[in-house]
Parts: sequence; C-alpha cells; structure tokens
Amino acid sequence: FFCFVQRTGIMAEEEQVYDLTNQEVITKYKTACDIANKALTTVIEAVAEGKTALELCDLGDNTAKEGAASVYNKGSIEKGLAFPTCISVNHCCGHYSPLPNEDKVVLKNGDVVKIDLGVHVDGLLGLVGQTVVVGATADAPVEGRAADVIVAAHTAAEAAMRLMKPGHKNTEVTEVFDKVVSAFNCNMVEGVLSHQVKRFVIDGNNVIISKTTPEQKVDEFEFEANHVYCLDVIVSTGQGKAREEGDRCTVFKRDVQNNYQLKMKAAREFFGAVNQKFPTFPFTLREFLDKNCRLGIVECMEHELFNQYPVLYEKEGEIVAQFKYTLLVLPGGTQKATGVDMVPLCKSDKTCEDEQVKELLAISMEKKKKKRSNKKKAKADDN
Repeated sequence: FFCFVQRTGIMAEEEQVYDLTNQEVITKYKTACDIANKALTTVIEAVAEGKTALELCDLGDNTAKEGAASVYNKGSIEKGLAFPTCISVNHCCGHYSPLPNEDKVVLKNGDVVKIDLGVHVDGLLGLVGQTVVVGATADAPVEGRAADVIVAAHTAAEAAMRLMKPGHKNTEVTEVFDKVVSAFNCNMVEGVLSHQVKRFVIDGNNVIISKTTPEQKVDEFEFEANHVYCLDVIVSTGQGKAREEGDRCTVFKRDVQNNYQLKMKAAREFFGAVNQKFPTFPFTLREFLDKNCRLGIVECMEHELFNQYPVLYEKEGEIVAQFKYTLLVLPGGTQKATGVDMVPLCKSDKTCEDEQVKELLAISMEKKKKKRSNKKKAKADDN
C-alpha cells in the first residue's frame, strides 16, 4: 500500500552518515523501535470486546507520542509519529483510522484485529504491525480459517526475515511468501510492498513485492549490509485482492514533488499546518480536528499535494492477517528491531512442509553474544 516520496530540504545534512555504519544512527533506530513496540504492546493489552477502533487508535498514537517526547530532549531533534495507529478488523486489509463520530467498529469476541503504527526519532523509523484475536486464550485458542491465515502470515514473515541479508535477493523473499501461504490455502494481498527505509524516507527504492502479477512487478536487487527494511506481510484467506468500500480516507502524506498556489484560505491553513507537523511522514486527519482545516484538504487533493492511504478491504467474510517488522541488516546478522512476542494462540491443522522454509525457520535470529577475551576472563577471575 505504500507509495511515498523522499523528503526535500535535508540534502545539506547528507554529509553526515545516516546508515548503520554509524553507531548513533543504530541507537536512534532502536530507540524509535522500542517506543513503537511499547505502543503496540499497550494497544494489544487494551484489545477487548466492546472497545472501539477509535479508542485503540488514540491510545496507540498517544502512547507513541509520549514515548517519543521522553527521549533526546537536548537540541532540536525531530521525533514523533511516523505512521498513525490503524486498527483494521477481519476482512479490512489496512488504513482504518477513523475520525470521532465516524467509527463503525466495536470489537467483539473472535474478531481478528490488525494493529499498525510507526515512530521516528530524528527521522529514523520504527514501524510495526501485529495481529491479535479478541478473546483468544490458551483454553480457547483461535481455530479454523482465522488460525490458518494468522499462522501463515507469521510463518511467512519469520521465514522472509531470515532471507533478508547479503547474498540473497528480494525475489527469493517473494518466492518464499508464496510457498508458505499456499501451504495454508491462503494468498498474499496484492500490491503490498516492503520498503527499504532511510532517514525521513519511509519508502526507499529497493522493495519486496508480496505477490508478482503480470501488472505488478518490481526490479530485482540484492540485500546489502547496513540497510534498514520494513517487512510488511499481509495475508488473506481470500484471493488477496483489496479494494475500497467507501470509507472516508483519513491517512495522508505530503507529496513533496508537487506544489500549487492554493486559493482557499482553509486549504492554505491546512497545508501550512501539515508542513509544520508532518512534512514527510503520513498523518491522520484526527491531528487536525478544526473543521476549516479539514475542509482545506479538498483543494489540496485536487492539485495532488498529498498521497492518500485509502481504507482497503478483502471480500466480506474473508479474514486478513498482518505482521510488520523493522529489520536492521547489520554485518553480523539481521536484527528484528520491532515486533513483540505476543502472537495469538492459534491452532491450525495446516503446516508448511517445504524444506527451504523449514531450514530458514531453524535459523536463530538471536543476537550472538561476544566471547570475552582470555585477558579479560583472567582479570575477572583474579578479582
């Protein structure tokens, strides 16, 4: 679903290295990722029957903002939301982040809930997505097609991240996606891209496509060390063809390639407010609840000043699951920086028996501990 443009106005800063060869950059990425994980965990713990999507979106956004506000308070480092919290239920594929008085979602037991959000520190991103099921417990695990699609998405994500390292190509990841989801009689949702991310750039040019079709293809590339990726895996029990169903689009992003001298005062005010608060990253209209400001988006969209993230759905009755991770491709191995170990308790009667997938899943993603040198060990023994 991602189609973004690189930020302008920071080229003078590019003399400083902002890839993973810089330890300070790694620290900021991990800080953003930790805040995103905390916000995600907070939302997961709040998911319950009777909760509304709006309540959970506000909780995720507020938790992420508070976390970002608590770090790097010396100097003028930009920080905050990199993607507004979206709560997409059952056959909704993504981008559901409603305005007050427009929320139509009240959770009930058995609902499959996808939580998606992002945080940045100094433009360095932590993006995360997770699927949970309302009311699922060890005594009442998720079963049937809901279990199939959740296990398929989680397995596909886990296998894919183990391929995302030097020596492997993006096309290999797409092939593994298909092997996994086919085993669960599911499909990758078409049009979903996993992007390389950079400072203030949520959609680098290197991308992994979820599913190749005659109409949708991407260039092949090989993974390199010191790059960062957002792995976004969205799987459906249906055909994987997402479409709009008429919900108001509330998530937008500034298209910095386009400019226009706006005529309406409301449009100019709205445009100025967005440039002040969200010059590069996606935002929700909940950040601009003044009616005149929101009216201004109409003229802005007429002149293509923003990209939109429409609410997308699979066929009603199908179920969609998502897992999204931020991955740091370091020389010593790829690290999963976002994602929490709170996978729903699922009981699927299907499994992926492909040998390549089995071998990938057997690879540990744990960070290897450095062995102490003999000198340090001897000194410690003396003490």
